[in-house]
Amino acid sequence: MARYTDARCRLCRRLGEKLYLKGEKCFTKCTFDKRPYPPGPRQTRRRKVSDRGLQWREKQKARAVYGVLESQFRKYYEDAVRRPGVTGDTLLRTLELRMDNVVYRLGFADSRQQARQLVSHGQLAVNGRKTTIPSRILKIGDTVSWSPRGRNSEYFKTLNETIASKPLSSWLTRDQTQMSGKVEQLPEIEEIGAKFSAATIVEYYSR
Repeated sequence: MARYTDARCRLCRRLGEKLYLKGEKCFTKCTFDKRPYPPGPRQTRRRKVSDRGLQWREKQKARAVYGVLESQFRKYYEDAVRRPGVTGDTLLRTLELRMDNVVYRLGFADSRQQARQLVSHGQLAVNGRKTTIPSRILKIGDTVSWSPRGRNSEYFKTLNETIASKPLSSWLTRDQTQMSGKVEQLPEIEEIGAKFSAATIVEYYSR
């Protein structure tokens, strides 16, 4: 499976905004704070970005935040177009309901990248069945828990001691005793706090 393997900080620098892709490291040792300019040779003259370029940048921000490749991101958009409701909101909710993002929102991981790794290694389960697919889209009522392999890991023991201090989105519930979480409702758009404009992304693909 193809995935982005370069430094995450380069994405923030290239897109000109701090996207908090590495969890706690973004608050302590952030390259963007020291070098808030694109990687590569320094430009001596600033160029005006076209409307198309601004739309592309918003799309790239969304892809970077959720760790999604272009072909998969376009499929999410095409699926959102076919569904009733506001296309941008539907697209954003689809991204939020990805397995790796739900694991991150539950506080089981410090970043979406770490959540993706936990899922890929078979340390988590959905409705009692182990899953290794980070891109799986969860539904209302689905429960995320730890597989036997995950419960036996050193990370699980450490997490058990710190999970209480981690914030939780209102559309999820978390059982700290069982170390599980449940999707109770669809994510609220206002609560997601997206670092990009979903409406601008729709404009990009609509042209």
